[in-house]
Amino acid sequence: MEITVDIFLLAILGSFVLRTVGFGFGIFIMTVLPFLMPSYGEATALSGLLAMTTSVFIAFRMRRYLNWHHLWSILLTFVILSTISIFLLKRMDDVLLRRILGVVLILTALYFAFFSERIKLKTNLPTQVGAGMISGLLGGFFGMQGPPAVLYFLSSEPDKEHYMAMIQTYLLMGNIIMAIVRAHNGFITSTVGWDYLYGVGGVAIGYGIGSLVFRHIPQRVFKYVVYGYIGVSGIVVLFTAGL
Repeated sequence: MEITVDIFLLAILGSFVLRTVGFGFGIFIMTVLPFLMPSYGEATALSGLLAMTTSVFIAFRMRRYLNWHHLWSILLTFVILSTISIFLLKRMDDVLLRRILGVVLILTALYFAFFSERIKLKTNLPTQVGAGMISGLLGGFFGMQGPPAVLYFLSSEPDKEHYMAMIQTYLLMGNIIMAIVRAHNGFITSTVGWDYLYGVGGVAIGYGIGSLVFRHIPQRVFKYVVYGYIGVSGIVVLFTAGL
């Protein structure tokens, strides 16, 4: 019972973060979830399913802001790399993956904190492919494909509404593909199914609260809110990655 309550609370907070800044469900929940699930692969599967459910609601609500021209190349690259990563995940050690995840999260936080404002990404095909490759690796191995795509969409979209529509459609379609591949590799188990049912109520609560907060974030400070969340995630990981 204690684990199911933990998953419910994690789903509330993860969904709130995703609805507020457009990403971060996996970054937040995967600092704890691998320690609650029977295996690392099942943890990534549950994280992906819950994040996908949140993205369904957001993408549908923001659909009028969607620009497909900025989406296809990064999404196709992501699908290829994440599929390869998930197949490799089945052959890797859970403890090793947790340690790698900790390092990846810390490096991601450092990048956003110190370099994101100095490096301006061009909205061209090489940038889309590069972001899709990194996002695919992070999504397949760690269930946290958001940060590289966030950098791209923050650069390519004119305001927070267009950014939110793009990132949520990207995450939704990516998580659908990864759910299919994870099911094929045996990561979506009965345990994942039951825990998903416990967590989906938390997703609804977090989505509602996050929607209210998103509407009140001024456009001029939105990017700083996004980068600030990454920084906080890095601090949390500094204390949890070695557990």
